[in-house]
Amino acid sequence: MGYYLRKLAFYLTALWAAVTLNFVIPRMLPGNPVDILMAKLQQRGGSVDPAARTAYETLLGTGGKESFATEYLAYLGNLLRGELGVSVSAFPAKVSDVIGDALPWTVVLVGLATLISFLLGVGLGAVVGWKRGTWLDSLVPATTVLSAVPYFWLALILVAALSSGLGWFPLNGGYDVVLDPGWDPEFIGSAIYHGTLPALTIVISSIGGWLLGMRNMMVSAMSEDYVLTARAKGLTDSRIMVRYAARNAVLPSVAGFAISLGFVVSGSIVTEQVFSYPGIGSKLLQAVQNNDYALMQGIFLVITIAVLGANLVVDLLYGLIDARTRDRSTVS
Repeated sequence: MGYYLRKLAFYLTALWAAVTLNFVIPRMLPGNPVDILMAKLQQRGGSVDPAARTAYETLLGTGGKESFATEYLAYLGNLLRGELGVSVSAFPAKVSDVIGDALPWTVVLVGLATLISFLLGVGLGAVVGWKRGTWLDSLVPATTVLSAVPYFWLALILVAALSSGLGWFPLNGGYDVVLDPGWDPEFIGSAIYHGTLPALTIVISSIGGWLLGMRNMMVSAMSEDYVLTARAKGLTDSRIMVRYAARNAVLPSVAGFAISLGFVVSGSIVTEQVFSYPGIGSKLLQAVQNNDYALMQGIFLVITIAVLGANLVVDLLYGLIDARTRDRSTVS
């Protein structure tokens, strides 16, 4: 029980530190969101008198006469009530609504792409590791090179080749703009069609890491005593590979996959920007460009909770699976 309490205390402290940085860092950026909002209102012929400015400062919770500490305490109080504020870049929409609209797009795109790349990378890595020294080893440098290629460059190449050149996929967007978002088959099919190329970019650029890690773990596992015992018992190669070597070699990759799921909500800013995809990454870039403190803080908060939650789940599961983890923690 002490192990789990220490883990919970650590992650609660990490959450508080992340929330504090989440409040401080956006306010270190040049510019003022109230000034940006007032300029937009002036362009639209809206009111820009001092009373209106004071009202917007109160609404946005920044730029007023309150002290830094007062703003920080108000920020913490709003978080506890679930109030993330109003977005400047999407005014007068609430931050929670902006994030709620963009998050499903990112979770589906990046989540599925991460799952596909993990399954392909682990599967190919197991085969390559089992048949080390053959031509299959050439997959390692090939996929590693692709992993080293910058996201935006790979995305632009795929757009030029498969969209502009062959016309197989749309150039940008998350769905056909003539359709109304919903759960009807036509819209879902359009969303899958528009998301295929961005997902392919993520899969190609990330599969190499999973393949290399699984391949190295397979090579290590094949020299273990339990694999030699299985061979001595006369078991088939396929059964030894799947039930003995791969089953143990995949454990570090599973832990890495669980952690990577926490970063799914952060999206892929570069990929979403190249394809004009309506995900959380594009909203984050929009918030930075407009000094939208509230939206930046809301997105960072969601990312922080997801990453810390994924790490906490992995730590707790390791404590349940491997008693040595709890014993080492108790000794230390």
